Amino acid sequence: MKDIRLPSYPLITCDPYFSLWSPCDHLYDEDPCHWAGAKKPVLGVAEIDGVPYRFMGAGEPAAVMTQTGTELQPTSTGYQFTAAGVELSVRFTTPLLFSDLELISRPCTYVDYRAVSTDGKEHCVKVSLRFSEEHCHDASGHEPMICTVHKLPTYQAVSMGKKQQAPLSNSGDGITIDWGFLYLAVPNCAEGSVGYQNNGGMAYAQADVTLRANEEGASAYVICAYDDILSIMYFNQACKAYWARDGRRTIFDAIGDSVAQHNMLLKKCEVFDEHLVAEATETVGEEYAVLCAAAYRQSIAAHKLIADEEGKPVFLSKENFSNGCIATVDVSYPSSPLYLLYAPELVRGMMRPVFRFARTPVWGYDFAPHDVGRYPYCTGQVYGLARPSEDEKENKRIDHGDIFPMYCNYPAGSPIYEHKGQMPVEECGNMLIMTAAAALRDGDVSFIEENIDLLEQWVCYLLEYGSDPGEQLCTDDFAGFLAHNINLSAKAIAGIAAYAIILDMLDREQESFSYMEKAIAMAQDWEKRAQAGDHTALSFANKDSWSLKYNLVWDVLFGTRLFSKETYQKEIAWYQKVQNDFGVPLDIRADYTKPEWIIWCATTADDPKDTLNLIKPIRRYLQETPTRVPFSDWYGTKDAKQVNFQNRSVIGGVFMPLLKEEFCNEL
Repeated sequence: MKDIRLPSYPLITCDPYFSLWSPCDHLYDEDPCHWAGAKKPVLGVAEIDGVPYRFMGAGEPAAVMTQTGTELQPTSTGYQFTAAGVELSVRFTTPLLFSDLELISRPCTYVDYRAVSTDGKEHCVKVSLRFSEEHCHDASGHEPMICTVHKLPTYQAVSMGKKQQAPLSNSGDGITIDWGFLYLAVPNCAEGSVGYQNNGGMAYAQADVTLRANEEGASAYVICAYDDILSIMYFNQACKAYWARDGRRTIFDAIGDSVAQHNMLLKKCEVFDEHLVAEATETVGEEYAVLCAAAYRQSIAAHKLIADEEGKPVFLSKENFSNGCIATVDVSYPSSPLYLLYAPELVRGMMRPVFRFARTPVWGYDFAPHDVGRYPYCTGQVYGLARPSEDEKENKRIDHGDIFPMYCNYPAGSPIYEHKGQMPVEECGNMLIMTAAAALRDGDVSFIEENIDLLEQWVCYLLEYGSDPGEQLCTDDFAGFLAHNINLSAKAIAGIAAYAIILDMLDREQESFSYMEKAIAMAQDWEKRAQAGDHTALSFANKDSWSLKYNLVWDVLFGTRLFSKETYQKEIAWYQKVQNDFGVPLDIRADYTKPEWIIWCATTADDPKDTLNLIKPIRRYLQETPTRVPFSDWYGTKDAKQVNFQNRSVIGGVFMPLLKEEFCNEL
């Protein structure tokens, strides 16, 4: 897709730490940055017949190539430049293909160059890519660094990292990695070199390739990689990334595989990109295809993939630009359509740590946890912690610092959590719905069988409290506590129906029928109490209100038909009545919105025109927002300005219309 304007363009999208973005219209307008905003300088220079021109990053040389175009695809971002009789194409590709979990985990991104003569002459084009040491540490300023050149059978590489390191030594939200080594590699088949330098006390790693550009063009590529050494503290074990899980593979193997598979992977990415864009366009429209392309890499790279002790995948989200939580259930839930669509096993990978923590003695509640720690520490929920007493505050006895305690090891009865700070109905419903949806997608019930005891416990909670939830938080916790939340009640009903589906898949038909009957009765009661004229209300206690009922979408996907067609029709008409220039507000209380929730609501429409009408304003938001950050999922519907949140995995919820097509084809 040509010349798509994004608020920030994805360049390197491997995981929450190795994440590089360009927050400007031209690649040379500013230095690229980490998704959280910290500058991570990369200088790109094309020396054409001995004259240097900058095409990426800020700084010298002052002369710049002219950027003539951009191209956005789900797995890549491309730029085109011209100068001195040469057209240079630069493409960043992270081959995030769900058919290969090791590939999804591999921390390598391709930077492909192609130089073509536009004046009929042959030109010598030396393309240089230079990374500063700031990619290897979180603090600003200089650090003592180690830089090394490596000669391998198929490539040469330069590595750069801090001299003194402590892997897994910090935890939090808006931070970058403070350990590990950056690698820049050039294949031996190219005319190129790698090296490092120290300039003003700052270390730099550089990769150069030389292209002999004629009218037919010449191509070469560089690989950018990052070895984080250790990725996640998973309960009591420090884990490597999934690609290195057995301890036998090194970053040199990973880079070597990337060299060997370059042509094949680029072709696979091209085929995948074409298919996804075409399918999204056919399902909803071109505007929707742009949203899918913008969301794809962002959502995946907000996770880290590891393996547990049994070798099963564990797919851990980082709650970016919020509180940094890891494996947050109500972050996994909105992101799940992308993964249910392409890799249901990764949805189970999101839930594995949640089920595990829920079985620890310290978790004494009969509902599902909210999270399992703060990235990269998956060691026990940190949301809803008990507040310190006044004496403890005064004496500063409670100070978590960068890393929380290993709550997963605490004994039963430890006074850690406050009930008021939990999301009981929210998380129970989320876990039940995701479990059922993943099993429906691939028919694997083994995960259900392993966790049926907790699923039964959580559905019982929904039966008792879900019909009319008391004052509690839902996933939209920034809006505050709300009693009698109608949308939250819809989630409880969907969760109970999901449990009926789960029982049916286990051939427990009679029990399944009983739970589905309960869901039907609750849905009928819901429809009577939720009505507010030509729409449904925000709260059962306040009919002079409204909200997005995004949780109803599972009734459509599961084919349970718990809610009447009239309810959906009235809601869709109401949303179009109250939407602003950049989307439908989340509810009556404010003008801000969550784009994934709009898309979930749009998915419930029968008429494709209604779906497109609700999605178009989100496309307009990407085009016009003045806030230059990765795809925000919390922005104003009148001014398109970011309210908060950026680069979050939840944007995987954009894929709900495509998931609906898959479910409808299967039912």
